[in-house]
Amino acid sequence: MPIEMPHNRFKRALAAGKPQIGLWLTLASPTGTEVAATSGFDWLLIDMEHAPNELPDVAHHLRAAEGGTAEPVVRVPWNDAVMVKRLLDIGARSLLFPFVQSAEEARRAVAATRYPPHGIRGFAGVTRANRYGRVPDYAKRASEEICVLVQCETRKAVADIPAIAAVDGVDGIFIGPSDLAADMGHLANTQHPEVQAAILAAGKAITAAGKAPGFLSLREDESRRVLAGGFLFVAVHTDVALLARQAEALAKMFKGG
Repeated sequence: MPIEMPHNRFKRALAAGKPQIGLWLTLASPTGTEVAATSGFDWLLIDMEHAPNELPDVAHHLRAAEGGTAEPVVRVPWNDAVMVKRLLDIGARSLLFPFVQSAEEARRAVAATRYPPHGIRGFAGVTRANRYGRVPDYAKRASEEICVLVQCETRKAVADIPAIAAVDGVDGIFIGPSDLAADMGHLANTQHPEVQAAILAAGKAITAAGKAPGFLSLREDESRRVLAGGFLFVAVHTDVALLARQAEALAKMFKGG
């Protein structure tokens, strides 16, 4: 039975300039993903770079997110075409590429998500992505629904934002605050005035280039500041930090100290 390809509302919202509020997931728990997906967020980040998620785990996360309001965005462990091909085949369609330093690296990321002649993605006829062969026009239309986000997290990358943003197929650029702070000589201090100024300036440069700026913060004041500064896809907390802080608060409530 033919199935119509579902639309990527997250990608369309970014193109329309509509802010998207997300939650960062590193607990590697599909149950946690299911809870978060139905909590009202616009997107969820399933992390493979700094979390113990492997390919089969991501498939479980994607299934857990179905039926919720949030688009699952998978952060790949590296700009690796083989991993990207396998993630796309299991149904991931929004990808975040870490540590993109140049327009050439951004082009490599996009190429990994496109079939020839526009890229190098290998073709497989029956996969979860095309509902096991039931989406008849998947190969021709896949790129319409695939969202490519790249991370700029060093001074070099931030300086190259205009060139990176000009790469066809890049939908958004995420500013990695912790690595940027470290590269600027302020390790573990993302709140340093120089870092904060660089973050907001980068957001303006991304917007000026016609792409969507993204960010992650565990602080309400910072999240509201970057949203006011034009950032469009912002993760406002992480699952592990929420659990840790709320667990500590509950223990303290009953035990004191």
